[in-house]
This record gives sequence, C-alpha cells and structure tokens, in this order.
Amino acid sequence: WGGTARRWRAKQLTLRVEGDQNQVMRSDGENEAGESLTIYDVAAEAGVAASTLSRTFSRPGRVSYSTAEKVRAAAERIGYRTEAVARASAAGGSATKTLGLVVADIANPVFIEMVRGAEYAASQAGLTVVFSNARENGKREYEALNRALPTVDGLLLAGSRLPDTTIRTVAKQKAMVVMNREVRGVASVVIDQREGARTAAEHLASHGARSIAYLSGPERSWADGMRWTGVRDAAAALGIEARRLGPFLPTMTGGQRAAETWLGSRTDGVIAYNDLMALSFMQTVQIRGLEVPDDVGIVGFDDLLASRLTRPQLSTVVGPLERMGATAAAHVMAIANGAQATTDRPVVMPARLIARGSSEPRP
Repeated sequence: WGGTARRWRAKQLTLRVEGDQNQVMRSDGENEAGESLTIYDVAAEAGVAASTLSRTFSRPGRVSYSTAEKVRAAAERIGYRTEAVARASAAGGSATKTLGLVVADIANPVFIEMVRGAEYAASQAGLTVVFSNARENGKREYEALNRALPTVDGLLLAGSRLPDTTIRTVAKQKAMVVMNREVRGVASVVIDQREGARTAAEHLASHGARSIAYLSGPERSWADGMRWTGVRDAAAALGIEARRLGPFLPTMTGGQRAAETWLGSRTDGVIAYNDLMALSFMQTVQIRGLEVPDDVGIVGFDDLLASRLTRPQLSTVVGPLERMGATAAAHVMAIANGAQATTDRPVVMPARLIARGSSEPRP
C-alpha cells in the first residue's frame, strides 16, 4: 500500500528537484500494466534515494559516474525518461537549431579538422555547434553528454572514450553520429584505419624493416585497435615481426615514454598511434644518438603541420578529417529531421600514406 500511495501522490504532484527550484521532474512513460512511471519506480529499480535520482537527471555533475550509470540503466530498463528529454525529442529536428559536439581532447590537433568540417556543414544548414572538451576523461565526457541532451537537436562524438553500451543508450534518446569510431547500432563515420596501418607496415618492410613496433594509444580508442590489427595482419602476410608497446598517452609525453620503452628492445621500424607520439619518439631517439631513418624508420598518423617541420620530415597516414566532420554533421541533421539512421555499417573514408624522410632511406 505504501508503494501504491507514493506512486499515486507522484501522479498528482510535481516534484521539485533538490537544489534547483527551476527544474521539475514528472513521470513520462508507462509500465507493462499501463500505469504512469515515476521517479520512485526508477529509484526502486536502481536502489537509490529519489533525491539522488533527481540530481542524476537534472544536475549530473553532482553524482558519481557509477551512480549515474546505475540510475540511467534502471531508467532505460523500465522506460522512464525525464520531461526535458522527452520534450526535446518530441519537438523534432528543428527544436533548438543546435548540435552538440563532444571531443575527446581538443589539445590533440587531429580533432580540429573534424570540428571545422562539422561546424561548416552545420552553419550552412543554419545550425550552431555547441562544443565540449572531454580532455580524455570518460566521466567528463559522460557529464557533457547529459548536459547537452535536453538542449540540442543532435549529438556528434569525436573519438569518444565511453563504453559502447553507454553510447548506445544515449543514441536512443537523441540523434547521434560517432566520428572516428565504429559502434554497433549507432551511425558512425570512420577512416579506414586498418588499411592505413597495413599500408604503413608494408611501406616500412619495402625499405628493409624486418621488425616493427606499434606504439599504441588509449585503450578505449577504436582507431588504436584497428591500427594494431592492420600492422599485425601486414606483418603476418610479409613474414616479419610485429610488436605492440603501450598503451601510452596520445601526447608528446606519451611518445617520449614510448621511446624509452622501445630503446630497451629495438625494432627496425616504428608505427605510432599518432603524429604527436611519433614526433616526440623521433626527437627522443635522435637525442640518444640514433639516426632516422637509418637506425629506425618512423610513421605516424594524422599529418599534423609539425610533421613537415622536422628533420627528417615525418611520414604519416591521414584521412579526410574535415570531410569526415562535415559528413557526420550532415548525417546527424538528417536523422534529427526524421531520416532513418544507417547503423549496420559505418561510412568509411579512405586513408593514404604520405611517405617522407622519416621512413625512406636517403638516396
């Protein structure tokens, strides 16, 4: 009787969210018996207090990541959604004229091209892009998504580090496209990382490398897994050794640490997760007295401007990053306006090798 009474009262009254008198929560959805769902139902399912549940939906930064995950999983299981999310979803693709773009780390120059492409495509359609920087932090990325959900027409994720299950949960609530990562059941636009890495390994082998080390990046990076797969496949086909080192941070510091690890067990060639790591790796081994590419050939990814300013210039693998951002933005706008999302396979863009002095022996 107590539970029934609470549910009845929740139907009759508006519950003010603790700590914010401008936010309200209402039931949205029904259970299998056709009864309206309330926050008490979700709280019981998640095993938390109603006040905790309210903060999760209205002020996600005030609850822990694990608690938020538990609450949202419970809400999804029983079909409960907050009024704000439901209202934004029902409004259709032109509700706010904004797109939310969450980037793994804006300090990594590779994301600049994606952002530029997405912003251009959105502006051409009369939309504004709202930007968030996760700084390689899954919790921060999750909170940014939750803040954006009720206020944007669609979401773009660039290099997301969140688990696939979390991304799929958010994609059920809002039009979404993931860039530079394939997530089953969610629309995505990617570069053919596997083929790019395979080409880089074949290039090093063609110049005499009989062993190759892959300097890996973030563990949750889809691109990292694809690149390692490409290196490993090429090495197996060519009959040469492939070794994976890491993971390392996808930064200059990460490249230096990778070089220190590599110096303990050298290979003829090195393929780095990105150009930042490759540039720092090259600088570190040169300081140690090694010649590039005579002692070690090096290939990076992303073709940063700095890759053309070093001696020797850095060989790199690159895809059409700006076009990928524009394509992703066009897709998410179409989905927000009612188009059927293509989720069974990603949109794949080609990768190409730019061979420079770091991997090609001097004449």
